[in-house]
Amino acid sequence: MAERSCGGCTMCCKVLGIVELDKPAARWCPHCDIGRACRIYEDRPGECRTFHCIWLLRESFGPEWRPDRSKFVMYGSTDKAAFVINVDPTAPDAWRRKPFYENFKQWAVGAVRDHTQLIVMVGDRATVILPDRDVPLGPVAPGDRIVSRRVTVDGKERIEPRVDRAAE
Repeated sequence: MAERSCGGCTMCCKVLGIVELDKPAARWCPHCDIGRACRIYEDRPGECRTFHCIWLLRESFGPEWRPDRSKFVMYGSTDKAAFVINVDPTAPDAWRRKPFYENFKQWAVGAVRDHTQLIVMVGDRATVILPDRDVPLGPVAPGDRIVSRRVTVDGKERIEPRVDRAAE
């Protein structure tokens, strides 16, 4: 892992849901000393112990990508099927700003090629970034899955993402 540390960044404590703490996404963790650190760091849940945002892991991302500055946390899904950009709901369009959006559009090309997905979450609302468009999917509940299929429209292949509901 890279030599970086969280420092005063606590954005993951806000945007991520933590099952072990019954903490929903898009709300500050009650154990977070906002802008400082976790007050239960030594006893934090396993979900928190094993989580590392992409900014910590990749030194190639400059300081503007640090989650408390960019207003989003990036990470790979546990099943490796998606790269997730989890956005602070008080800055819902942060992912669309320069230099981020241009990079995400480039990454979307690789995601399509590799049969993975680039997903933006703002609270429980998902958007899939594709090379040619962004597809808002609306609310995604725990247990739901975002899936994409390739279809042919007017002789051109196109990716069509959708939400498979856990209850269905």
